[in-house]
Amino acid sequence: MSKSKHNIKTNHRFLDEAGDCTFYGKKRKNIIGTEGVSNCFILGLVKFKEPLEPLRQEVIALQKKVEVDPYFQVPSVIKKKNSGGYFFHAKDDLPEIRKLFFDFINERKLSFEAVVARKSIERFTTKHKDKEKYFYADALSHLLKNKLHSGEKLVLNIAEKGTSTKNQNLELALEKAKERVAKKINKKNVDEAKDFLEVLDINFVHRKDVQADVVFNVTNPMQEPLINIADYLCWTIQRVFEKGETRYYDFVKEKVSLVIDLYATDKYEGFGNYYSPKNPLTAENKISPPLH
Repeated sequence: MSKSKHNIKTNHRFLDEAGDCTFYGKKRKNIIGTEGVSNCFILGLVKFKEPLEPLRQEVIALQKKVEVDPYFQVPSVIKKKNSGGYFFHAKDDLPEIRKLFFDFINERKLSFEAVVARKSIERFTTKHKDKEKYFYADALSHLLKNKLHSGEKLVLNIAEKGTSTKNQNLELALEKAKERVAKKINKKNVDEAKDFLEVLDINFVHRKDVQADVVFNVTNPMQEPLINIADYLCWTIQRVFEKGETRYYDFVKEKVSLVIDLYATDKYEGFGNYYSPKNPLTAENKISPPLH
């Protein structure tokens, strides 16, 4: 028996990103890993296991505390105050502010999942057809594919980030996630690890079997302060893969339930590209400088 609309469970998730989807500079020069361009792109999603509104108000109160504290009157805070209000942002925040918010995060009941998409010109050309939107959609689809539950509504609160969060890209990612789920439904004996070897443009005829009500709520840190937690946790993963720096990740790793190093093909066997508190990330996950 199908659920009535009044009884449908609504699940809220909060999503942000770290890094960028840039591959080329002028004259199609490979600029991966150069100054200001990341080696990988990270998408992360937070699930809260406590009531959202009281938690939201706690984040707002903590931001207000930072905003008025004389010790924190530095350019990055003042600029935000003058532009509508201070909000937590790991990349810009003072070390003391980071510690304050990381402590707050560790006290919360939540879990965080992330996908790390290493950037490769060869893969970008062959798998993603030289299109940033396909690269983005591929990464997001892997984050969503195990969350499309029939009879439930999924609200994805996503930090607005330029062209990547345009509705067309989000819908493309959702379609790819449905395709991956449909393939598993129709080929139950296929090893799930083969999902990572799929060609982006494969079409699945049974996509309609995947029934999921998904709503994209593209927002910003002032409208939805809970995405600031996703920002901080994405940043911790980025520090590992870009810098080999684990101190922030180690501090919050019990909250990081899953990290998938999406294109680490040499680790696919036995799901060696899956990381959790029992199989944590280390400095060895740092991406080596690419050859140009």
